[in-house]
Amino acid sequence: MIFLSTLLFSVFTTIALTPLLGNLAVRLQFVDIPDERKVHLRPIPRIGGIAMAVGALLPILYWLKDDQLVRSWLAGSAVLVIFGIIDDLRGLGPKAKLVGQIIAALIMVFYGELTITSLGSLLPDGRILPDPVAIPLTLLAIVGVTNAINLADGLDGLAGGICLLIFSAIGFMAYQAGISSIGFIALAMSGAIFGFLKFNTFPASVFMGDTGSQLLGFSAITLSLSLTQQSAVLSPMIPLLLLGLPVLDTIYVMAARIARGVSPFIADRRHLHHRLLDLGLHHTESVMAIYLVQTGMIVAAYVFRFYPDPLILSGYILFSAVAVYLSIHSHGIRWRIKRSGWYDTVFKRALKRLRDEGTIIRHTFRIFEIGMPLLLLFSCLIPARVPQYMSVLSILLAACILAALLLGKSSLGTVVRLALYLIIPFAVYLGEKDPSAWMAGAPMHAYNLLFPLFVVFIIVISKFSRRREGFKSTPMDFLVFFLAIAFTKLPHAKGSDYQTGLMAAKIIIFYFCFEVMLAELRGEVRRVAMVTLGALIVLGGKGLF
Repeated sequence: MIFLSTLLFSVFTTIALTPLLGNLAVRLQFVDIPDERKVHLRPIPRIGGIAMAVGALLPILYWLKDDQLVRSWLAGSAVLVIFGIIDDLRGLGPKAKLVGQIIAALIMVFYGELTITSLGSLLPDGRILPDPVAIPLTLLAIVGVTNAINLADGLDGLAGGICLLIFSAIGFMAYQAGISSIGFIALAMSGAIFGFLKFNTFPASVFMGDTGSQLLGFSAITLSLSLTQQSAVLSPMIPLLLLGLPVLDTIYVMAARIARGVSPFIADRRHLHHRLLDLGLHHTESVMAIYLVQTGMIVAAYVFRFYPDPLILSGYILFSAVAVYLSIHSHGIRWRIKRSGWYDTVFKRALKRLRDEGTIIRHTFRIFEIGMPLLLLFSCLIPARVPQYMSVLSILLAACILAALLLGKSSLGTVVRLALYLIIPFAVYLGEKDPSAWMAGAPMHAYNLLFPLFVVFIIVISKFSRRREGFKSTPMDFLVFFLAIAFTKLPHAKGSDYQTGLMAAKIIIFYFCFEVMLAELRGEVRRVAMVTLGALIVLGGKGLF
């Protein structure tokens, strides 16, 4: 339960803090002003990094404060968060930001004892790098990747989505390697990113700022290095695959600037996401394209984690060469995607006609509106036993919903959403840990298969909905579903890892389903309130009798 509670705590804390800090930032004018290099058109609060830092750091402080690696990571992260907040509020030059990054890296090297001492079979007889080489190499890697993620934060949801994939891979490999502290931090960071992405989808209402992007980059490189340097079986080249895309983008852009005779720190529109926009891709299409490439990189990191180091290095060099060639060639011939063909004239018009007619959304949502509440009620029936504290909490929440229904309070929607966010994790957790005997075998398999089915419903409803406001699915939402579901399908998963991944997948899908339902009902929450009331009564009754 410690891992699941950490994930949920980091998600909810970030979700709760982001709008509060966003409103404060608007009043104090701590916003990102658009210019010719940026793609947003209005000032956006850049305080998401603070919310993510609090959401990730608090559970780690509570559970793992006695671990030396964790203490050094917390200290380094605190330095970067402080420098990042100052930069987001007042602005810091490149040299001042570099000072903060070097201080954080030095903490990890000398207090956390993190150094790149092994390059695997790249060195003869597995030779260990001496400190005069290992320490500067480690400092360069930490500072370089911290800046690479910072520079990748150019489109809504881009840096967050890339890092969500990276931390998911780090977390899973850490659990398999038995290094729980690294997996724990990766899980907390994943939860914080997930909570932040709710507000950072296109068009974003909040940016992470340098506070968030530097924290993500610093965490990604230090955790991946710690994982591979501690493990005797994982290739030390794995960080190259996990972080290779933003690193390649940064090296390419800086080399191009130097070749033009300008400072490598002068901002321009040569990054990968800018190139994709120049090719004619829309904002969400550019983000999705980068997500897909990053997904391929983490899959490669997992598949080749035990392969010879020269093979992994050669594969990354080949990937980099192809990527750079395609970028230079497409820019040289000024190639752009043509949108006047079959896609626009036939496919998009057909989708628009289907959306305008409303036939698909009407029938799909009718099934969804009935099936999702039934699935929640069924989930509350699965646990064989319900703890007394959960029974009391369920009865109290049921009383709050009943009072709001009878009194017709305008806060009914808030009360229902709060009850759902509290009841769903407990119902799923208790059903996984202690299911009733009648759920063994085929019934449990059938129940698990319903969740991917409802993912399909979410996609269809979000794409064919005619509403303009409320919850809408985005490429990063589908990536979250992919990670949550794919986690349980990976080979060699331990029993506890499998259950944790399965519970996380179900909880996330439940949350997304009810967000879609509440948005599609456009404020008419009485039916959802009745279903939630019934689910609370079921849980409360099972704990009392």
